[in-house]
Amino acid sequence: MPVASPDDVKPSALELESAMDAAWPARERQEAGNWVLRAADGVTQRANSIWPRVLEDGHSDGDLAALLAEARAWYRLRRLPVIFQLFDHPATAALQDLLDAEGFTRQSETMVMTRSAAAGGTPEGGHNGAAVELAPMPSEDWLRVWWEVDGRGGKDALGTARAILDGCPSLYALARDSDGRAAAVGRLAMPAGSTLGGVYGMATRTDARRKGFAAAILDALLHAGVDRGVTDFWLLVTAQNHGARELYSRAGFSEAGRYVYRQERPRRSLTGC
Repeated sequence: MPVASPDDVKPSALELESAMDAAWPARERQEAGNWVLRAADGVTQRANSIWPRVLEDGHSDGDLAALLAEARAWYRLRRLPVIFQLFDHPATAALQDLLDAEGFTRQSETMVMTRSAAAGGTPEGGHNGAAVELAPMPSEDWLRVWWEVDGRGGKDALGTARAILDGCPSLYALARDSDGRAAAVGRLAMPAGSTLGGVYGMATRTDARRKGFAAAILDALLHAGVDRGVTDFWLLVTAQNHGARELYSRAGFSEAGRYVYRQERPRRSLTGC
């Protein structure tokens, strides 16, 4: 039987999910059984959701009703809704059934795409002359482009988002247009103690799209990651974002899994009427 080379060994689901958790760290977290409760003042679903870990042996048990009651109390204290970041695992079937019975919504189906550093493949259509700036911290230009495209909220929310970014060692890429204005940005998160690298924060100004800036950013981040010892890359893209999925596929990424956010519906208070 042929022996798999290191390049053929893909990260396990737990390794990927652990790296994703480290790449976007919540400001508060608490473990409840296998679940990780996360909160960050409501800024981004990811940092304010429950991660129900599935262990390497596929094990994920416990009294689900009791865990859900504990989670509800924890989030109620923080005035936040109960949201699960729920990956597609056979071991989560019972939890999915419980959330269905409890009326939790399904939102933002997201693909996890991966590629090895040795896979080759580069984004096509890179912008001619688009010099990409790399830095270990996000500049004000970087933050402005990212927040204008993906941000939700005002100055306080941006402050929380920046604290999330600062929670994981990363590289920040920025490309400028011919007028010197920041046109596109991206981030490569490199969790400490891991050889995995996650591509986040890919954002392009509306008037700078379809000019190859995103391809240039992605290419620069992949090369920089390889130079720094990253062996495998991952990224997240909403299932309906076909344009981004095509870009990532051309760069050698393929689907490794999916998750959805399951959010509890607001409960109406009884009135005296």
